[in-house]
Amino acid sequence: MQRVCFLLKVRQDRTAEYHERHAAVWPEMCEALSATGWHNYSLFLRDDGLLVGYLETEDFEAAKSGMEATEVNARWQTEMSPFFESLDGSRPDEAMKPLTEVFHLA
Repeated sequence: MQRVCFLLKVRQDRTAEYHERHAAVWPEMCEALSATGWHNYSLFLRDDGLLVGYLETEDFEAAKSGMEATEVNARWQTEMSPFFESLDGSRPDEAMKPLTEVFHLA
């Protein structure tokens, strides 16, 4: 199982709304994530907008590709893009760059 952690930056003035949106993630989005191999997926948001994402998957590239092929992901990414800083024209899911794991205690 591959553990993946990534960072993104939510606009500080939109963190409350970001919380609200994730309190009610569309059921079809959750189903698509599970079906494409996203497991133990968590998002952590600091008050200044730093977003830490964590997930476990057999193959991160395959999991991302699987989601990219879904219609619900296209809708979700379009709605979520305005929440983020520094996407440089990318969707949030395209801007996820995994961090290098340097230690793990099992």
